[in-house]
Amino acid sequence: MIYFLSDAHLGSLAIEHRRTQERRLVRFLDEIKTQAEAVYFLGDMFDFWFEYRNVVPKGFTRFLGKVSELTDMGVEVHFFIGNHDIWAFDYLEKECGCIMHRHEMTTEIHGKTFFLAHGDGMGDPDPKFKYIRAIFHSPFCQRVFRWLHPDLGVQFGLNWAKNSRLKRKDGKEPPYKGEKNEELVCFAKEYLREHPDIDFFLFGHRHIELDLMLTKQSRMMILGDWIWQFTYAVFDGEHLFMENYVEGEG
Repeated sequence: MIYFLSDAHLGSLAIEHRRTQERRLVRFLDEIKTQAEAVYFLGDMFDFWFEYRNVVPKGFTRFLGKVSELTDMGVEVHFFIGNHDIWAFDYLEKECGCIMHRHEMTTEIHGKTFFLAHGDGMGDPDPKFKYIRAIFHSPFCQRVFRWLHPDLGVQFGLNWAKNSRLKRKDGKEPPYKGEKNEELVCFAKEYLREHPDIDFFLFGHRHIELDLMLTKQSRMMILGDWIWQFTYAVFDGEHLFMENYVEGEG
């Protein structure tokens, strides 16, 4: 079985139940560990993550320990950076055994072609978001941020992420905009014109649960989140399913 999930935003100061949320994610990973061939985290697993040369943010020990257990067992754990954990460099790879991905990826899994990405910036026309995204991805800006003491840098990042989330109603993303207006749907349709061999597009980022047929062959999913929805996709080698994790049903 191949599992796909995204957007846990672990450590978010805007999530009151963040310790319970982390434990639920860890219990899910524990339940699937013996049947998982691979797990793909499609971005924003942390609400803010910045690696200094010798320092990483405190917390997340249950999650990091479980990920390390999976990789020690031989389960492939793929970690895609999102727009909240852009600054994951080599710690998760060296210490936890993750396979890191800094860009979208097209890959074949059991004979099916998957396009995998977090989804930030794809089809988004907002120039302000593009400008901020370019700053966050800049190696120069990352070096400058390292000059801040970790106590200041990490707290600044967590507060930035908190304020960004609280600007939204109930701290949640806008609902599905419809096939013609949803940026990731528009992106996938445009991408298909030159790459008609894609069987599945999987994205995170939007915090909505979407399962949509783009053509007779191509299908896309937006994976929801692990804050309120606890949704994920699972591929059994032939079929792809969207599931909701309910504790005690595994």
